[in-house]
Amino acid sequence: MPIAQADLEQILKDGFPDAEIAVEDLAGDGDHYRARIVSAAFAGLPRVRQHQLVYAALKGKMGGELHALALETSAPA
Repeated sequence: MPIAQADLEQILKDGFPDAEIAVEDLAGDGDHYRARIVSAAFAGLPRVRQHQLVYAALKGKMGGELHALALETSAPA
């Protein structure tokens, strides 16, 4: 069963409480999203590690309820 956009946003906000988060449903099917996350948790980390933190926050939903997630992560300027 696909994950709702609001649910995905809440999961990410729970994982990154300080973050500025924008989630977009790319295909309108609840399976393909883009998430832009700006969080201090990413400061000094390489992009791969930033994405690993996001996947950890998703608690196994990637590949199951969530088919595809395009990530744009960064630390605040």
